[in-house]
Amino acid sequence: MKLKFLSFIALLTFQLSNAQYTDIVNSNRPSESMSAFAVGRTVIQLEGGFGFINEKDNTFAVNTLDYKANGVVADLNVRYGFFKEQLEAVLELSHQRDTQEFSDRDRSRNGLKVSTIGLKYLVYDPYKFYEENVNLYSWKANQKFKMSQLIPIVAVYGGMNLNFSNNKFLIGAEELAIISPKLMLITQNIFGEQLVFITNTFLDKIATEGQQLGYLLTLTKGFNERWSAFTEIKGLSNKFYKDNFISAGGAYLLLGNLQIDASISKSLKNSPSIMYGGIGLTWRSDTNYKDHLIKSPEKNKADKAKKEKKKKNNEKKMLDKLPKSNEKEE
Repeated sequence: MKLKFLSFIALLTFQLSNAQYTDIVNSNRPSESMSAFAVGRTVIQLEGGFGFINEKDNTFAVNTLDYKANGVVADLNVRYGFFKEQLEAVLELSHQRDTQEFSDRDRSRNGLKVSTIGLKYLVYDPYKFYEENVNLYSWKANQKFKMSQLIPIVAVYGGMNLNFSNNKFLIGAEELAIISPKLMLITQNIFGEQLVFITNTFLDKIATEGQQLGYLLTLTKGFNERWSAFTEIKGLSNKFYKDNFISAGGAYLLLGNLQIDASISKSLKNSPSIMYGGIGLTWRSDTNYKDHLIKSPEKNKADKAKKEKKKKNNEKKMLDKLPKSNEKEE
């Protein structure tokens, strides 16, 4: 039984280190950060959630500007891998409906809070051609920290915000461009078989009045092949608004291609104070996926040399089969 478990750990390590596509669904949820890896070519993945949001702001001296709001939020991210294993297209949608309650009036808000489409590409994977030497007799030896784990996996993201309607959820929305760029740098470190650390550093709504600098730091721990938990810090800063958020939650793998999750988030400032809690679901379709063999540079060189040698041997055999010309007798 012990040997069987250690063999499973070895397989899990191989999946984490060497593949875009994995045997089980690999979701960004319930965190907000993007992982460095793509879902795999021809794979489509849906990550959605539903939750409740509460806002309260009592910082203004004028009571008519103080408010509280309660509402619901629905999120949907669509991820699709195409062309190369390292590339995926990402569609992000977030719809919010709430009611702001002021001392003298109420105001309803309803619409798309986020509508972004973009591409993510894995630039560098230090584990791509790396084979982990797994000790089948010592779990402790396999968990030992290695300096190579500090070298991050790196990906980049480029997308466009689509602001086709007056977004009531963004301060200064009336001054935002209909289309505005978003750029992101993604890093990911894998520490053993249980810990994954992800960073997202992004510049959003570039060259508009609402240009925003932000970051996400996410630490995920896997307890076994089904249960995992995360904690996350998020920071946002623009000319209208600055805040930091802390989040926590967990996920449970129901089936190989189906995951459920739950999370809660809280802003660190009170202007306004924002709290969100929700549940979600991730599902993927990989029926059209086929394994893609990626050879290392050394393997490609060896194969090329082997082909050249075989070609020369074939040419030599053909020359040997040609009839030799008779020499003239003097």
